[in-house]
Amino acid sequence: MSSARTQRPGATRSLSASNVRRLKAPLDQLYDTFNHAESAVDPVQVVRRYTAPEDQEVVAFCAAALAFGRVASVLDSIESLLSVLGPCPAAFIREFDPVRDAERLRPLVHRWIRGVDLIALLWILRRMLTDAGSIEGYFLAGHGGDHAEDADVGPALDDFSGRARAIDLFEIYGARGGRRGVDYFFPRPDAGSACKRLNLFLRWMVRRDAVDLGLWSRVSPSALVIPLDTHVIRIGQCLGLTHYRSPGWRMAKQITESLRRLDPVDPIRYDFSLCHLGMMDACGFSRPQRDDQCPLRGVCLPTGRRSRGPAGPFVQR
Repeated sequence: MSSARTQRPGATRSLSASNVRRLKAPLDQLYDTFNHAESAVDPVQVVRRYTAPEDQEVVAFCAAALAFGRVASVLDSIESLLSVLGPCPAAFIREFDPVRDAERLRPLVHRWIRGVDLIALLWILRRMLTDAGSIEGYFLAGHGGDHAEDADVGPALDDFSGRARAIDLFEIYGARGGRRGVDYFFPRPDAGSACKRLNLFLRWMVRRDAVDLGLWSRVSPSALVIPLDTHVIRIGQCLGLTHYRSPGWRMAKQITESLRRLDPVDPIRYDFSLCHLGMMDACGFSRPQRDDQCPLRGVCLPTGRRSRGPAGPFVQR
C-alpha cells in the first residue's frame, strides 16, 4: 500500500509545535510502558499461542471479530470457537463444511452473535483462503488499481467488506430476510462505521513490536486507522485528538491524523497503550479530583474545553 499523503478536502490542519511538545514525550513513554507481550490482558495473546503464520492470521481474524464486550467474555468466546477449530485452525478452515461442522458451532453464542453467524464467518474465511490463498491476499485483491494511492486503508476496507458480504450464504441462512449477524464482522467505512475490529485485526497483522505480530508485508503501518473504542474515544477527547462527539469513521480518521503528526510512519502504535490505560481506569477521567498517578497527567485539556475547538484534530490551548 502506498503511504503517500495527499491533501484532501476537509483534511486536518498541521499540528502546532506546542501540541507536539505537549503530547510527544508522554505518549512515547506510555507506549514504552505497554510495549511488552504480557503488559495487559488482551486477545492478541491468544493469537501468539500459534506458531504457523497461516494459523495466526486465521485466529487473529476470529479473535478480532469477537473483540466486543467485557474482556473476560471476549476471551471465553474466542476459546470456545478455537476449541472447534482445533490445533491447526487454517487447515480446519480450508476444509470447513458448513453442514458437517455445524453441530459443534451452533451452540456458541457471543452477545448477539449466534452459532449460525459463526458458521457463516468460517465459510467466508474458507472462500477467502480458497480464492486468494490467505486473508492478506483477499484484502490485497481489492487494493490495487483505484486504491493503490489511498492515504489510508479506508477504501480498501470498504472493498474488502463489500466482497465478503457478497459471498453466497443461502445454504447457511436460507431465504431469511433482514440483517445477517455475520455482516457485523464486515462493517464499511463508507457507511460511517469506525470498523474497530477490522482495524484491530489490521494493526495486529501490519505492525510489528512486542505486542503486534507484523505478519503482513504489503500494507504500510502509516496507512492504518486506529481501532476506535470507548477508551480511545474518551482519552482522545481528553488529549484534544478529536473534536467529534459521535463515534464513527470520521472520528477514527481524525484521531489517527492527530497521532500521525506525532509519528507519521507508525501513527497507531499508541493505540494499545491508550486503550489499556482506559481499560485500567488509570487516567482519572471519571474522578473530579483527577488522578495524580496518571501517566498522562498535565497534558489533558481542561474540563469544558474537550468538546470544542477548531476543525483540526488538536484543540488549541
